[in-house]
Amino acid sequence: MTSGSVRVALDCRDQLGEGPFWDERRGELIRVDIVRGRVHGWRPSDGASWCREVEGEVSAAIPRSGGDGLVLAVDRRIAVDDGQLLAEVEHEPPANRFNDCKCDPQGRLWAGTMSKGRRRGAAALYRLGPGGEIERMVSDTTISNGLAWNAAGDRMYFVDSATQRIDVFDFDGATSTIAARRVLASIEPADGLPDGIAVDAEGGVWVCLYGGGALRRYGEDGALDAVIRLPVTNPTSLAFGGPDLRTMYITSAQPAAEPLAGALLAVEPGVPGLPGNRFAG
Repeated sequence: MTSGSVRVALDCRDQLGEGPFWDERRGELIRVDIVRGRVHGWRPSDGASWCREVEGEVSAAIPRSGGDGLVLAVDRRIAVDDGQLLAEVEHEPPANRFNDCKCDPQGRLWAGTMSKGRRRGAAALYRLGPGGEIERMVSDTTISNGLAWNAAGDRMYFVDSATQRIDVFDFDGATSTIAARRVLASIEPADGLPDGIAVDAEGGVWVCLYGGGALRRYGEDGALDAVIRLPVTNPTSLAFGGPDLRTMYITSAQPAAEPLAGALLAVEPGVPGLPGNRFAG
């Protein structure tokens, strides 16, 4: 499947790199370093970069469709980067925080929480529409992680890492509802923890194996059809980017004992990806 080798795009040494998003308007990749509370932007064409610090653990930074600015997931809050609070999940256990967040094709934000102590069933997956209230859509999760939609917009993929699975729902964009949850693929614990995911233009579902040092691609039928070994043990998430969406960018996390731990990696997998969805608010 791959047409090129894995390379270091940016030797950034993130402590817990996550949430890559390709901003096609600016030609830059946005990512976060969760524990350090940093939002980073980097433009591959000329190497220009920027960094903003927030107070708290920031797990996602997603551009808005209506102009400049980012929607941030910080601790248990969803806010615009100008400080405007959009939503908060105060009822979540104190040890929980938001984790992976993505927007669906209609621009609604789907935001999952995680139990930092891996307490079973203590987290959830929420949905936030522009100007609306935050709603719980999936209960009894532990580490809400990867989220992605297929090109047709009728499938939503979701990872609760503690289940060692990639699940798929039927998705109705008109009503923003999900149904018929089922298993797409199961992953053995010895192979790593399923983390961030992305869907390519052919419908393949790519997943990072945290602790397993690899990416896998599963077909729409759940069959494993590609494996890419990585020079880091803990890949966390991935996004397609570049002018033609043919470059896959992969965030990673420490331990510092590995020379490339925390680096931003890149590979051309031989198939283009889908663009990221912006928040419609």
